[in-house]
Amino acid sequence: MTQIPSPLHPPERLLCGPGPCNVSPAALAAMQRPLLGHMDPDLLDLLTEVISLLRIAYQASGGLVLPLQATGTSGMEAGLAHLLEPGETVIVGVNGFFGRRIVEIAGRLGADVVRVDADWGQHVPNDRLLEALEQHPGARLMCVVHAETSTGAQHPLAELGAALRGRDVLLMADCVTSLGGVELRVDDWGIDFAYSCSQKCVGAPPGMSPVAVSDRALARIDARTHPVPYSLDLTLLHDYWIKRPAVYHHTAPVLHIYALHEALREVAVEGLPARWDRHMDAGRFFQHEVRSRGLQVLAEPDHQLPQLTAVRVPEGVDAKGVQTRMLRQHGIEIGGGLGPSAPSMWRIGLMGHNARRDVAERVLSALDAVLTEEPAFAGAA
Repeated sequence: MTQIPSPLHPPERLLCGPGPCNVSPAALAAMQRPLLGHMDPDLLDLLTEVISLLRIAYQASGGLVLPLQATGTSGMEAGLAHLLEPGETVIVGVNGFFGRRIVEIAGRLGADVVRVDADWGQHVPNDRLLEALEQHPGARLMCVVHAETSTGAQHPLAELGAALRGRDVLLMADCVTSLGGVELRVDDWGIDFAYSCSQKCVGAPPGMSPVAVSDRALARIDARTHPVPYSLDLTLLHDYWIKRPAVYHHTAPVLHIYALHEALREVAVEGLPARWDRHMDAGRFFQHEVRSRGLQVLAEPDHQLPQLTAVRVPEGVDAKGVQTRMLRQHGIEIGGGLGPSAPSMWRIGLMGHNARRDVAERVLSALDAVLTEEPAFAGAA
């Protein structure tokens, strides 16, 4: 006879990997509020507030802004599915795991994919992307990862948007690890489709993917001849999230919406410049301390994200063993390399509620203690 498990009591963790981060206490508390039905008029009012708060976070006054009811990859797939039709050309900057994922999804949709590659930890230079566009002037879409979670590299997105102004190609940006953590201005930078997630710098639980779509992209979507996946259909989602009276599309994840609402409200109260500065202060402090210990950071210094640091594992050090001891002995989660081709690394995030110097100091103290157990570390450092 199967034994019934005990009631759920997950252990306390400090989540300082590549995401999720620890949920903002206020966002976590919001999930304890009374559950409303997904067509309740009071919930629909809350949806309207979420849209307004998302516009602040994305700095997007026009177009369409809403959260998809799934994780960040759904935002990636939704953008590609809406902005590409079979046989159309897309140019993709690839410098890590998530650039490769864009390539894979675009290929599954039947697009003609032009890759512009850079090594792990490097950014894809804009001039190479523009050269690819000159070679493929009929390209319909250009995609870059603003914050490459697999390496900690940041793309110069504002400059790329400026260079593409007046051209017919649309610009799509993976902002999964950048929204709420570093400067991001959808309108000013000419981004046509931005997608993110709820569980990183925004500070809510995983399960939602906020997207921002320009008016220019919406016109392209209206002219499509091939259908898009029903669950990701932005026109149908618009009719639930924004149109009034609302039109049923899916049973919304109401408690996740509560948490996202509260997390975005905290973003607005703190103010974007202050929030960006807080992530910068914690991240740069952590990176300075890491380097002072003789450890190397993977990403280029001039293109290093503050909120996500990929630390190269010194030769002879048991990378997975360090992660395990950080978790079991100190209650701290850090990440490893993502994908079989990734260099040996630890990915350490200071995002959302965790973007503070005291959290950075706790991670550094634990890392120091764990590395003293590595016989090879002293010589490698």
